[in-house]
Formats: sequence, C-alpha cells, structure tokens
Amino acid sequence: MGGFAAIGECMIELSGANGDQWRMGFAGDTLNTTWYVRALAPADFPVDYVTAFGDDPFSDKQRAFLAENGIKTAHSPTITGARPGLYAITLTEAERSFTYWRSDSAARQLADDMDALQRSLEGRRIIYFSGITMGILSPRARQNLLSAVSGARRLGATVIFDANYRPRLWENAETAKQALSNAFHVSDIALPTFPDENALFGDATPEETAARIASYGVKEIIVKDGTAPALVVENGQQTSVPAIAARAVDTTGAGDSFNGAYISARVAGMDPVSSAAAAHRVAARVVEYHGALAPMKEARKAFGVIPVDQTNSA
Repeated sequence: MGGFAAIGECMIELSGANGDQWRMGFAGDTLNTTWYVRALAPADFPVDYVTAFGDDPFSDKQRAFLAENGIKTAHSPTITGARPGLYAITLTEAERSFTYWRSDSAARQLADDMDALQRSLEGRRIIYFSGITMGILSPRARQNLLSAVSGARRLGATVIFDANYRPRLWENAETAKQALSNAFHVSDIALPTFPDENALFGDATPEETAARIASYGVKEIIVKDGTAPALVVENGQQTSVPAIAARAVDTTGAGDSFNGAYISARVAGMDPVSSAAAAHRVAARVVEYHGALAPMKEARKAFGVIPVDQTNSA
C-alpha cells in the first residue's frame, strides 16, 4: 500500500463571503495538510484520509469531495446517527477566529474500531496526526490511536506529529500535556508551532521547545513560529529558516500547508532545511487565499519542480 495516511477530522467549513452570506467547504487541520500532500506529492503516491463519517447527506458530500480530489479514505467507518463537525471563520483583517459545533462529530469515534484503524494504517510509508486528532477522542480512543500508530511504526512507517494544542478540546492542561507528550514519544518527525508549545508547556523559546521534544526521542523537529523563522533540528544540528513575506488575506491553514509541503518535500528526497524553505514558500502563497484550502495548482507553483527520489526517508 505505502503512501501517506493522515488521521483526523474533516469538518464543514463556513467562511464569510458577502455580508451574511457564507461559503461552505470542507477543512480541518489534518485534512488541510492532506490536501497539500495530495497537491504536491507525485500523482502515483497514495494519499488517504483516515477518519469516521456519519450517515447523513453532508457526510456523503465529504466522501465525494475527497474522492474528487484524489484523496482516498482507507477503512474509515460510517457511524450511524453521527454527522460532521462544523466551524465558522470570522476575520479581522487577515487574522481569523473560529466558532465550532462538533459534539456530534463522527470523527470522535474514528479510533473506536481498532481493527478498522489498524487496517487503515497497515503498510503505510508515512502516518500523520495531530493534537487535535487526540483532543477530540475519548481517553480510551486516544490509547487505541497511539497503539495503532505505534504498531505501524514498528512495521516501518515514519510517524509525523503536530501537537496543535487547542485548550477547548481538552479536559485540562495536565491531561493535554500527558497525551501530547505520549504522542511525541511515538513520532519520528515533529512539526510543532511555538506559540502552542509556549501556551501549554511554558517553553520560553523555540530552542526550548526543540530540546524538550528531542528529549522524547524525536530526531527531526521543525518548530514553526508564524512569520518568524522556523527552527529546524536534525540529530541535534539547529538551523534557522526564514519565512517569506506574503500579502496575507487569511491565515487559516498556514501551518497546515507548511506541514503538507514539508512532508511532500521530504518524500521527494529533500533535506530538512530545504524542505522547510519549500514549506515557507507554499504557506506564503496559501495565506493569499481565503479559506484553509488554496487551489492545488497555486500550491504547486509555489512549491516548484523537485526531482522525486522515492528511496529517501520520510
């Protein structure tokens, strides 16, 4: 099977159009990353989104949207009576805020069926998940998820994790610290965002974030920090990679697009520093569009043409 599998929640996204008119789309942190992996990885590189769907018309639209854009859904279950989560974006200039409705989200049950989850991850080259994936699950389902990811890792998968801390998803900060630390422990590559790590763990600098995550055994760490440089750490070697100026109209999905471009660059055989530079280029282009999912062709233009070497890691 090989290829890439992301685990998480596909939500209905409502973004403002004119006045009280709203535009409906689909998004979610790991889905956004998957979108950019699909846009930037070779066409024959399998890309799957592992989640759970409801049995309602909007869930049918989700499945159709993913299929139309070349994203498969592995063994993602359908949950009777469930439906997608929903969020609305409001903007103040280019900065965004979110309002969520997700208590009935089918994705909250994505790790309840351990057999289906394990089959979805079987034989993968890359597995990606986030702290939001962890945060929407019950404590038992979090353990199921980590067990399934760990099992796939033992069989050769490269595991990539972005803590993406969102306080409202968690029972309390201590639970979040433990769960996210456990996720880092089973990861090969970490793609954290410094303000999130500062908010939860109290790291004073990106270097402190990198050092803490390295203590979990992670060898490749890229600490994102908005428009500030990204800190790339590989086997203890630190490099600062500057961001790229952009005419931002909507920063929704900026970090997710960075992650997708970084993963795609590593798939193409680029080293971590060059991959972070390519990821900055893509993120700078993405924020010039409204909504989390910029057109795939625009992401490809920003990414550039890269020789593909499928023998390289990540």
